[in-house]
Amino acid sequence: MALGLFRVCLVVVTAIINHPLLFPRENATVPESEEEIIRKMQAHQEKMQLEQLRLEEEVARLAAEREALEQVADEGQQQNETRTAWDLWSTLCMILFLVIEVWRQDHQDGPSADCLGGEEDELPGLEGTPLRSLTLPNKETLQHFYERCIRGATADAARTRELVEGFVDDLLEALRSLCSRDADLEVEDFIGVDSMYENWQVDRPLLCDLFVPFVPPEPYHFRPELCCSRRSVPLDRQGYGQVRVVRADEDVPGCVCGKSTLGEDMLCLLHGSHSAARPGRGLEAQLCAGDPPYLDTAQVMKWFQTALTRAWHRIAHKYEFDLAFGQLDSPGSLKIKFRSGKFMPFNLIPVIQCDDSDLYFVAHLPREPCGETPASSTDWLLSFAVYERHFLRMTSKALPDGACHLSCLQIASFLLCKQSRLTGPSGLGNYHVKTALLHLLLSRRPADWQAGQLDARLRELLRFLEKSLLEKKLPHFFIGNRKVPEGMGLPEAVRRAEPLNLFRPFVLQRSLYRKTVDSFYEMLKNAPVLIREYSLHIPSDQASPPHKAVVL
Repeated sequence: MALGLFRVCLVVVTAIINHPLLFPRENATVPESEEEIIRKMQAHQEKMQLEQLRLEEEVARLAAEREALEQVADEGQQQNETRTAWDLWSTLCMILFLVIEVWRQDHQDGPSADCLGGEEDELPGLEGTPLRSLTLPNKETLQHFYERCIRGATADAARTRELVEGFVDDLLEALRSLCSRDADLEVEDFIGVDSMYENWQVDRPLLCDLFVPFVPPEPYHFRPELCCSRRSVPLDRQGYGQVRVVRADEDVPGCVCGKSTLGEDMLCLLHGSHSAARPGRGLEAQLCAGDPPYLDTAQVMKWFQTALTRAWHRIAHKYEFDLAFGQLDSPGSLKIKFRSGKFMPFNLIPVIQCDDSDLYFVAHLPREPCGETPASSTDWLLSFAVYERHFLRMTSKALPDGACHLSCLQIASFLLCKQSRLTGPSGLGNYHVKTALLHLLLSRRPADWQAGQLDARLRELLRFLEKSLLEKKLPHFFIGNRKVPEGMGLPEAVRRAEPLNLFRPFVLQRSLYRKTVDSFYEMLKNAPVLIREYSLHIPSDQASPPHKAVVL
């Protein structure tokens, strides 16, 4: 009974404790926890949305950068393709240009077909020029003019050469006796060049041009350097070269004593023990400039003029004439002045031989009117005068007897000389006329130079000169001319050089070019009248007025 009663009480107490109205706050925590959870979930959701937006922006930025890189790569590839195509096109154009230039050089280096044609041929683009309407005298008149006016005026050329050569031999011998073997240049035998030794001199008074070769004293030697043999050289320096002065003990191949330190107990058998002790003044100090030393043209000419004056004073008592300098700006220009008032000019030209060839470096040469000016005092002019004499002599052997090539040159030179005295000197000189003749000799058959074709060849020579003047192009006969016979013995560097245009100054000097062209056409206009007049009457005195002389 008691146990049952206890159980009933326990049930009642449990029901009262669990009644919701008795403890209302304990059941209210659940809804509050749910709202907090919901707020946290909403905040997390917002944070996730923000992160998603950030990630989407990052992905978009990366995608934009990738697209930009791809676009740049595409543009670079297109530029490379465009550049490759342009480079290919430029290369093709350059190849085409070179092919055209080679073809032009091969076909136009020599006289053109228009210039090499008969008398009836006409140069293209020259309609109405004086040459087209030029009427030269007939063959008989030309031959009569040559016999009376030119051959007769130069009949005493051999006697003039003999007198000048004998005096120059004596003068150079006296010069050798005065020179120092340690510091002065050694003088060799002279060489006759130009018109007096090629038998086409026409101007009066007769003028001898003599090369005087020099060699260095021991222990020096000359090392010539051709400008035309260098890879890159200005066009105005192709006709020049330099002469380097080298000691023999500095130019021994294979010796390394100058590049290494020898012990005190070691001796160089090539140079010896006294090679380091060099004099303070030698050839380098007196006649050279620059480092390394190159032979200076101004110093050489000054030394040469002083040496000639001393040599003449030593032998002057043996002669009954005076010796004077003909031109102050040309130290080698001399005059023999006789007591009768007559004079005999000649030129002594210091030269340096280029190795073992017939090419010479010239310190000073009576320049053609349109000649280039040396850029430096160490630049020496290249002279092919000995080669020109050899070529004329070799060609004459293959020509018919009495060939008219020298007659053409003499008549053209005579006309040019007379025109120069009428209107003054122009840019056209005898050397240009001679160069034109050499080109024609190389291109024409020997049979074309028979004596009966004097009028045709003279007209052809004048046409060649006119065409060259209008084109402002007259190629040097030797430099860059591979048509010259190999038997001439030209240096290979000269044969393979770029062609030298003797009329290049006309491109730069328009006033000189205009004067030269006008003077040339006036010469052509006056030629028929001049030839006929001189055929009938020869002036008794054809000598030009003498230059002011300076007595030694």
